Amino acid sequence: MCDWVIAMEVYALVNREVEPKRQKLKKAQQDLALKQASLETVLGELKQVEEMVAKLQAQFDKSEADKKELTDKAQELESKLRRAGQLVNGLSGERARWELTIEGYKMDLKNVTGDCGIAAAYLSYCGPFGSEYRDAMVQNHWMPVIKEVKIPYTPGFSLTSFLVDATDIRNWNIEGLPTDDFSCCNGVMVTRGSRWPLMIDPQSQANKWIKNLQKGKLQIVNPKIDFMRVMEGAVQFGTPVLMEDVGEELDAAMNPILLKDFIVEGNRKFLKLGDNTVEFNEDFKLYITTRLSNPHYSPEVCVKTMVVNFAVKQKGLEDQLLGTVVRAEEPKLEEEKSKLVISMAKSKMQLKELENQILLSLSSSKGSLIDDIKLIETLQQSKVTSEQVKEQLEISQETEKNIDVARERYRSCAVRASVLYFVLIDLGKVDPMYQFSLEAYVGLFGKSIVDSRNKSMEDDMEDRIDNLNEWHTQSVYKNTCRGLFEKHKLLFSFHMCIQKLKYEKLIDAQEYGSFYEAAWLWTVSSGRQTRIRSGSMRRRGTTFRSSISSRHFAILWIASNRTVGHGTLGSRMSSQKKPGYLEIGTTS
Repeated sequence: MCDWVIAMEVYALVNREVEPKRQKLKKAQQDLALKQASLETVLGELKQVEEMVAKLQAQFDKSEADKKELTDKAQELESKLRRAGQLVNGLSGERARWELTIEGYKMDLKNVTGDCGIAAAYLSYCGPFGSEYRDAMVQNHWMPVIKEVKIPYTPGFSLTSFLVDATDIRNWNIEGLPTDDFSCCNGVMVTRGSRWPLMIDPQSQANKWIKNLQKGKLQIVNPKIDFMRVMEGAVQFGTPVLMEDVGEELDAAMNPILLKDFIVEGNRKFLKLGDNTVEFNEDFKLYITTRLSNPHYSPEVCVKTMVVNFAVKQKGLEDQLLGTVVRAEEPKLEEEKSKLVISMAKSKMQLKELENQILLSLSSSKGSLIDDIKLIETLQQSKVTSEQVKEQLEISQETEKNIDVARERYRSCAVRASVLYFVLIDLGKVDPMYQFSLEAYVGLFGKSIVDSRNKSMEDDMEDRIDNLNEWHTQSVYKNTCRGLFEKHKLLFSFHMCIQKLKYEKLIDAQEYGSFYEAAWLWTVSSGRQTRIRSGSMRRRGTTFRSSISSRHFAILWIASNRTVGHGTLGSRMSSQKKPGYLEIGTTS
């Protein structure tokens, strides 16, 4: 009982403290329930707001995406429009050029039959002859025949422009080929002919050019030494061979090579050289040169080879010497022209490559051309290059006009120098011992240009040219007389004088022809009488016979033509059948 009373007392004490707390808890729980209910209401409203924000964000993102898509499309369309404009401009520029090219191709295609006939005839028959005879064959024989049978051809046919590019000609000139048309045609025949070339080269111009053309890989052989072993290796490994100083006959062992007598097995070609069968390499080249000035080759040799005459002629030498004097007197113009030619060649080559790229892109393009950015860029580059080439062409034409004017001012110097060289060549007909090198003569001409410039202080061009002519004439006379017999010096002086007068047209051709037909000089010995054995020589209606000394004879003829001078060419002195007789006259 006591324990119960104690427990009740404790319960009452605890209850007295706990009951108020219970009441507070209940109240707090009620407040919590109200707050939670309010919170659930607010959360519901927040959820609705968030859903609305998410919906608006989605709408915003969609609008932004649409905007970006439209912007991209606008930029793409603008880019396409720009590229379309570039494409139209580029193709319009190319169109004008391509139309001209197509017209040229159509004309070339129309005339290709006649042009091929002329080119084939030229390559087959013109090699041994000089430039004048070649031009006569083309202009007076082949073209009239082709025109008569109504085969179309190019009226201004040029072998060089028909078979090679201007860049090839330029490279050959750099490598030592003379710049005149005759030499360029020879270069075409050597490089484009189907037979191996046999070059008549008394001045070694072709020899020098071939050595530079095949520099670093050329093998040089002598026909007098055992050369077939070298030939076998060259044929097998494709090495170019230069055979120098051949005579009028070629070794029979060369026939398989010259005739290209191939033994074909599948895709391989073989040549039987002696007892050996050697595989033929397509890179093999054979060049043959002779120093004989007027060789007589048999028809068999002419059939086996392509005989090409590189012997310098007066007109060709005149053009070469003209280039020499212009380079010496007007180096800036010549250097500028050289740079322009090289630049033009590079630009035209680049233009050709771009044109090929354009055509390749057009043929292989799939879809819209506007989307082919590479094609458009190539067109733009081609247009820029084409404009540059056009500007360079205009500058080049203007420069060439200036150079042509400058060249023509020095034409008389080149003519005089050319004439004097052939006067020296004529001395070889007086005595075979008299031989003169063209290279040494060109060197002497260059020295005369420099020396006469040092002695000439005049600004007048005519004075400069007259001074150069007189200086070079005297230099040639002095240098030549050192190697002449005393009895030939007067004859040399007379020959120089006559040729100068003929060039200046101070000698009547008919009168000089009469002298040529009637006058015979018989040189007995130095210092003795020279007998002139003549028939009736009519000059200005007068018939006379004479027996005078060679000195008096020269003075008579020089004085009768009113002028005394030095050097030019055009006449011939050839040995007669009777010893001691000399014939002086004009060459054809």
